[in-house]
Amino acid sequence: MNKQKYFLYARKSTEDDDKQVMSIEAQLFELREFARKENLEILQEFQESKSAKKPGREEFAKMLAFVETSKEPIGILAWHRKSDRLARNSIDGGRIIYAVDTSKIVSLRFPTFWFEPTPQGLFMLQVAFGQSKYYSDNP
Repeated sequence: MNKQKYFLYARKSTEDDDKQVMSIEAQLFELREFARKENLEILQEFQESKSAKKPGREEFAKMLAFVETSKEPIGILAWHRKSDRLARNSIDGGRIIYAVDTSKIVSLRFPTFWFEPTPQGLFMLQVAFGQSKYYSDNP
């Protein structure tokens, strides 16, 4: 059986008073262990210490550029129970949603949550990104 291929993305903001306490190293450990248990192949790891409130994260942009130009569909594995490690702004969230719409991203996995690329799943993803942006907009 072929393993589903994933990019691993770990982020912790050091720019503001983000309530997240898990370090990048701890995220990486948990995500690698999760990938091993779930038989997920990690193609590449991306990590950065920058807020997701505004567009402009270099590693995130690099990862999405790989996704958007890839010849094969890819998944993204990130820590947390929802999408806020990936995006807390409408531009980055929109890029992920569009990559799912165009089948460039076929799976989004989190240790306690996963996303299915169905109309209902896309709707729920948009709601999750909206909640993340709302959380960022309200101090």
